[in-house]
Amino acid sequence: MSPGSSINLQQAPPTRTDTLGCPSDKLHLSQEFAGAGLRLYRKRSADPALAHVAMPAADRGVLVGLSLGTDHRRRILHPHHASLHDFGRGTVYVRNFCDDYRADLSGPMDFLLLELSRDLLGRIVDEEGTGRLGGLSPVAGVEDPVLSHLLHALMPALERPEAVSRLFVDHLAMAAGLHLLGRYGGAKLANASVRAKGGGLSRAHATRAKEMLRARLDGDVSVADVAEACGLSRSHFIRAFRQSTGQTPHQWLQACRIECARDLLSGSSQSLAEVASACGFADQSHFTRVFAQQVGVPPGQWRRHAPVAGSASRIRN
Repeated sequence: MSPGSSINLQQAPPTRTDTLGCPSDKLHLSQEFAGAGLRLYRKRSADPALAHVAMPAADRGVLVGLSLGTDHRRRILHPHHASLHDFGRGTVYVRNFCDDYRADLSGPMDFLLLELSRDLLGRIVDEEGTGRLGGLSPVAGVEDPVLSHLLHALMPALERPEAVSRLFVDHLAMAAGLHLLGRYGGAKLANASVRAKGGGLSRAHATRAKEMLRARLDGDVSVADVAEACGLSRSHFIRAFRQSTGQTPHQWLQACRIECARDLLSGSSQSLAEVASACGFADQSHFTRVFAQQVGVPPGQWRRHAPVAGSASRIRN
């Protein structure tokens, strides 16, 4: 080597990771949706050796993962030991962001992940329980049909976020938070007996709630807004509304949309796209899909055989 020359050592660039600690270059699908105190993710990789995931503790609440595939395994590294977990389709894990997380991942991965903020969980405890919010007991590779159902119901938020209403997301976030706290949490839900007994809305509260929901057929209203107008907590309002109507607020609003669409289809010459917009649907395809699911036939076909204007079925108040 000649005097003055130097060796140029090039270092490999550091592996980039996403907000959940996953190596970004090994993910074949990465989707995210945020709203109402939650974040929803879809993370998929066919790489059989996903290597190591590490996340330092953070004040972000709780993460729930639902396995949509099979043959995934992870070795979770605890401070003084390691545990091995196999994930089949439909199994879940729950972990606290307030704890350091390190794991070796292997096998293909396809997970739907729900992050609930600490603020959301704290509000649920304030409304529903006694004592302080404690840490949730972490689990991995277990079956939980309730969480599985709730996360599957949220999948459209990733696939078509423009078609998902705040009301719907709010409701599922509350349901998921209540289930997590009740099954895995350190907070005692003191109102369980009250929830079991039920009790509907007063006539004034029912009228006020329905007025607010009808005013926003697109669903751009939160459960918290309607509950506050009735002077109730969100969870109490949802339970009482269902007791009074037999439907959740989102289901009732969806029925309102269909009623509005039937009236316009049978009593106006508006195009399907115009009807969709007037009735709070994201677009014509969203309208067609929901209408067909609820009524049994697409709106165009229903219109050709529609009853005379004004005779469309009405929602009972």
